[in-house]
This record gives sequence, C-alpha cells and structure tokens, in this order.
Amino acid sequence: MSYALFFDIDGTLVSFNTHQIPPSTQLALTQAKANGHKVFIATGRPPLIITNLGAIEHLIDGYVTINGALCFVGNETVRCKDIPHEAAQLVVDDAIDKNYGIIVVGEHDVAVIDPQGQVDQIFRQEIAVENLDQVKPLEEVLQQRILQLTPFFSADYEKQLMARIPSCTSGRWHPAFTDITAKGADKGEGILAMARHLGFDPQYTMAFGDGGNDLSMIRTAGIGIAMGNANESLKAEAAHITTSVDDNGILNALRHFKLI
Repeated sequence: MSYALFFDIDGTLVSFNTHQIPPSTQLALTQAKANGHKVFIATGRPPLIITNLGAIEHLIDGYVTINGALCFVGNETVRCKDIPHEAAQLVVDDAIDKNYGIIVVGEHDVAVIDPQGQVDQIFRQEIAVENLDQVKPLEEVLQQRILQLTPFFSADYEKQLMARIPSCTSGRWHPAFTDITAKGADKGEGILAMARHLGFDPQYTMAFGDGGNDLSMIRTAGIGIAMGNANESLKAEAAHITTSVDDNGILNALRHFKLI
C-alpha cells in the first residue's frame, strides 16, 4: 500500500544546527518516491520563505503551508482559509500598542513589524530564513486576506490574547513566538483537504513533526511520528518516536515501517 507522507520543515526535514536537509533524509525520500509513496510538505512557513528545500524539491507532490491555511498542488489552490478581519486587526493593533514583533502573512504578501529585533534575530540568524527582504508595507498586506499572524510574545500572554479572538487557533513551535491561524486552519485539516482533493485515504498517511504546530497532523495522520528532537507533548501523542533530524530520523522511521 502506498502512503502519503507529510513532513514539517524546521526541525524535521531541515536541521536547526546545519540549516540543511541531511543526506540520509534526501536518500530516504528518493527511495520512498521510487517505491510509489507521495511526498508532501506541511509547514508553518508561507511560500515566500520556503527557500530551503532545493535538494528535494523535485520529489514534492504538494504543499500544506501556513499551518494548513494555504494548501496547493502545483499552481492549483486546494485550500485557502483566512482569519476574520476583526481578529487580525485586533492582534496587529495589540502588537503596535504593546511594542512586540509580529509577522503578518497575507494571501499574497508578508509584512513584518520588528521593534525589538526579535524577528530578525530568530528568523534570519537562528532559523536562517531567506526572502524577508521581500516583505511589503503593513498597510498593503492588511488589504489582503490574512492567513496567519506570528506574534513574538510569551506563552502566558498567548493565553490572554487568544481568549480575545475565539475565531482563531494557535500553534507554538518556538518559545519566542506562536503562529495564529483561523480555527480549522491547521496541519491536520491540511492533510484532510489534500486527501479529499487527490483522492487518497487519510488512513494511509504518515506525518512527521517536532513542534507544537505539528500536533494536529500527528493526531490526524494514520501514523503520527515525532522526531527525536520533538517536544515532549508531541512525543506523547505520536504513534512512533524516531531519532532526531541530525541522527537519520526520517530514514530510520521509513525503514521501521518498511516503506523503504
């Protein structure tokens, strides 16, 4: 039976240490494709900053991006779910009022507010994100449908703010920030949307992740796999825990389940 394989990027496909896809992962995905399995990306990144998959780009069958808010296959949009305008404006206004950083992801463009330099420090330096020099003015992006907000604040404040926007959900994969999307826009729903669109059985899906925003897809997939470097809450929900991204985690898991 062929599987649809869904992979988070940061900390799953790409090492936080090297900012590269390990050779063992490239080998594993090449073998998986040769064996008839499908390869999908499932990331919190918007398309603008998905710049680190060149080594496997030719193997990818589709993308679940922006934590499931935007899913596509080639040039065909499978799903696009936006945050209600009032909720998006509330969070942006709060960021400006309280002077914290925020990334605003529109349907077509991205804006950044970075009064304390956290966005630059973490995204450019720690995660090695490219293309942030292509961001657009906030006023221009707010004219578009807003698909995600990434505010830089504590988990405690996150609880306070989320109580004010019940139409939204939040997934934290880094201690410094969280990703806010509309309710129903998560990686698990992205898998189901892709399954409906392409006609495969969600039972025969396998999802790989390491962070809080991967929880929904770990629960939704037929087999949910936590990387060895995953947080403990994700490991607790996973059907299987493999080794870390830097220790052949994807290769070992695909071999364990005899997909390669």
